[in-house]
Amino acid sequence: MRTAFHTVVRQLLLVVTLCALLHPGQAAAQSSAGLAAADTSSPRATLESFIDACNELDERIQIERFQDRSNPTYRLLTRRIRDCLDTSGLAGYAHEQRALEAAVCLKEILDRDELPPWDEIPDAAAIEAADDPEEFARWRIPGTRFTIARINEGPQKHEYLISAGTVDRAVDYFRDVEAKPYRTTGPDTSPGLHRWYMSAPGHPLIGAIVQRLPDRIRFGRSLGLANWKWPGLFIGLLIALALMVVLYRVQFALARRSRGKKLWAYVLTLVFPIAALLVPFVFGYFGRDYLAIRGAPLYVLSFLVHAVITLTVIIVAFAVCNRLAEIVIASPLVNPQGVNAQVIRIVSRLLGLTLAVVAFLVGGQYIGIPLATLLTSAGIGGVALALGAQDTLKTLFGTIMLMADRPFRVGDLIRFKGYKGFVEDIGLRSTRIRLLSRHLVMVPNDELARADIENVGRRTCIRRVADIQLPIDTPREKVEAALAIVRTEIEGHEGMDPELPPRVFFVDFLPAAFVLRVIYFYHPPDYWAYCAFSEAFNLAILRAFEKEGIQFSLPWRVAHTSLWSEKEPIDLRIIEQGDAGTDRVEPATT
Repeated sequence: MRTAFHTVVRQLLLVVTLCALLHPGQAAAQSSAGLAAADTSSPRATLESFIDACNELDERIQIERFQDRSNPTYRLLTRRIRDCLDTSGLAGYAHEQRALEAAVCLKEILDRDELPPWDEIPDAAAIEAADDPEEFARWRIPGTRFTIARINEGPQKHEYLISAGTVDRAVDYFRDVEAKPYRTTGPDTSPGLHRWYMSAPGHPLIGAIVQRLPDRIRFGRSLGLANWKWPGLFIGLLIALALMVVLYRVQFALARRSRGKKLWAYVLTLVFPIAALLVPFVFGYFGRDYLAIRGAPLYVLSFLVHAVITLTVIIVAFAVCNRLAEIVIASPLVNPQGVNAQVIRIVSRLLGLTLAVVAFLVGGQYIGIPLATLLTSAGIGGVALALGAQDTLKTLFGTIMLMADRPFRVGDLIRFKGYKGFVEDIGLRSTRIRLLSRHLVMVPNDELARADIENVGRRTCIRRVADIQLPIDTPREKVEAALAIVRTEIEGHEGMDPELPPRVFFVDFLPAAFVLRVIYFYHPPDYWAYCAFSEAFNLAILRAFEKEGIQFSLPWRVAHTSLWSEKEPIDLRIIEQGDAGTDRVEPATT
């Protein structure tokens, strides 16, 4: 088997060498024709260059059975074809492919229609000799809609190109004449070029596989695409979608876990959206250069790929700005819980929004929406937004006021309109407050800027006022003993600020109790440490009172009862004091 293979290879090399030796001039001419730039100095030169380049493209496809876009000669050849076309009306997302398909369709039209004699087609000499320079501004092949026009502006100014209208409607023109027979077979025709161009693959390995398929699958088309390309397109699309979903889900999960905890891990999560950005590029490259998708499916695919790329760029812009903000905040010069950190985050979001708008404008222009249309739409949308977003603007000014006044910062415990909770985030529109019940409240910043806010988190200590009630029949000696006990237990207490010593006083007489009031301050304002100390203090008072036989006053219980008669309603009020007093009934008429 190996000997037979080597024999075949040697024979092929011998044939190629003989052909090069016997026809060196022809090979050089063909090579130079493919590499030479297109002559577009006149309608005749443009038409000759276009036909010659298309014929050479047909020869290459017929010989190689695939379209190798990585081959420099193939790229120069297709570039020469496109140089004959005015492609200014084609969208950027499939510019090259649409231009080549239009060229192939126009070549098929020329192969079916009779061309006028070459000496009747205007050349550079005829144009220079014309009295009116505008006489040959546009030239149309007689009996066809094939028009060659002079370009009056841009980098191809004064060149004669196949008009933009002809290029844009080339596919429709071809469908009108597709059933017509070819006019002749000769060196200036390329029968079947459109069929080969639409069905040939873009890689030799795939080309070798496709060659073994029956013609019905190789050349048959469904919805404008060769039948054999549909399975590869679906498989590639499913893989690309699965990768995008996995990468985004992993990125969001890891970013949520690492943000605010591990800066390096949070920054590294940027790898996932960047990898997701590469997926549509790879998928587009596979569909264009390997499967060689052509026709309407290619344009739909290219549009979707570039739309996804634009959306992914927007997401990456926000992600990059967020991570840059966190890197700056991690600097020792910035307090991560301070207002400056929030300002940095807000500026990063504004920067991300600006980059997103730029990406939208550029991406929209590339997928075929003119920049003027996008800017006009943005202007109209801006006016409508300004009229309908007055509340949003007020909220934005409220955010600015919060940044200027700095009434609180992230992590502070605040009270606001009956809410009490910790500030989690200060955004452009609202502030997130995590209540002590663990519920999340979103408060517009303009309301916070106008309201009275109690910043519990910035207190220097925790103040406690506790009333100890003794029964009204407690002897004076025990009242004085109770005062002494409380003052002893609280004197020099844990967490005492020397500037705020504790206070204990006999402050009031109630109908059923004497009131001793205890006031002390716990520093620093650690709530759980304060609770533990208060518990220890309460137990110490309880033990000391039990030892001295001092009782606490029991709470009063009040019951209201109404007795109604048809003649005179009577209310009875029963006041119960418990063991320390007696029940009495006070009738009252109403």
